[in-house]
Amino acid sequence: MATGDRPDLTKKTPGQDPGGPGPAQPGSAQPGYGPPGYGQPGWAPPGYGQPDYGQPGPGPAGWAPMPAPPPWAQQGQPTGVPGRMRPTGLTILLFFVTFGIWGFIWYYQVHEEMRRHSGEGLGGIVALVISLFFGIVMPFLTSHEVGQLYERRGQVKPVSALTGLWVFPGIFLLVLPIVWFVRTNNALNEYWRSLGVTQTTLV
Repeated sequence: MATGDRPDLTKKTPGQDPGGPGPAQPGSAQPGYGPPGYGQPGWAPPGYGQPDYGQPGPGPAGWAPMPAPPPWAQQGQPTGVPGRMRPTGLTILLFFVTFGIWGFIWYYQVHEEMRRHSGEGLGGIVALVISLFFGIVMPFLTSHEVGQLYERRGQVKPVSALTGLWVFPGIFLLVLPIVWFVRTNNALNEYWRSLGVTQTTLV
């Protein structure tokens, strides 16, 4: 090279790239190098962090899925066993045949079942005592408790304490107490039916 001459910077030399990175150094990380998937975005073991789209995953060995709860054990509802449906027409016939004695049996049955189911209410013994000595108030109390069963489930009450007005003062017309019983007993039967009860019984 002659004195005063300047080196030509545009010429490339091995391992050098003007404007770019210098020669690769041993041990330095290079883009795209490394084990497959290492440092790559979006890579994960199969199923890791992926939505299951509602599919139940496998449980530990030997575990079985929990059985579905019965219809009456839903959250916010009474969890006791349901009562029994009773035929409305046949029960009315027994009222007349037994001169009203079957009415005391019916009061005991339905109030005992409602208390056992919901944990609230008069219960069979108290209802029987009240029906024996203060029978005129029982239609109001029974219809009220039946309506409460629906209200605890957030449903409209088909009967309430006011339904007892069919009996008093409606007792002066024989047919009106029958209307009360039909409405109240049918509402109770429908409630038990909604919990899976399918058969009717007298006892």
